[in-house]
Amino acid sequence: MRQTGIWIDRDKAHIVTIENGVERLNTITSNMDHFKPHGGSGTRLKGGPQNVVQDSKYLEREKHQLKQYYTVIATQIKDTDELVIFGPADTNEKLSKELHENYSSLSKKIKDVKKADSMTDNQVKALVRDFYELN
Repeated sequence: MRQTGIWIDRDKAHIVTIENGVERLNTITSNMDHFKPHGGSGTRLKGGPQNVVQDSKYLEREKHQLKQYYTVIATQIKDTDELVIFGPADTNEKLSKELHENYSSLSKKIKDVKKADSMTDNQVKALVRDFYELN
């Protein structure tokens, strides 16, 4: 039986696979751009011309980059029997939602989606190991 745990945030995903008592850690980087659009006045004068920031353009690009990131992760875990997803903020929930919408065979294998702060590689391994020992 292949048990998989993923710790994910916007920058990287640590995929821990436990099979026949052997642990493997694989790290995938997201290659996402961190957009910091700047707008405001193009002059020091009060009431001068304003630069318009096109948020929709940045958000659309971010959405496509996240989708590519999730696709790479889904191809890495396609052979798993059980899956648990950890992570800070809402990236773990977004991955779960993506799996439910586009990878139904994987979404059926999700045992839990949990919050977890930033961790070292060894802490991620221990978290996944402990999750499967308790369940």
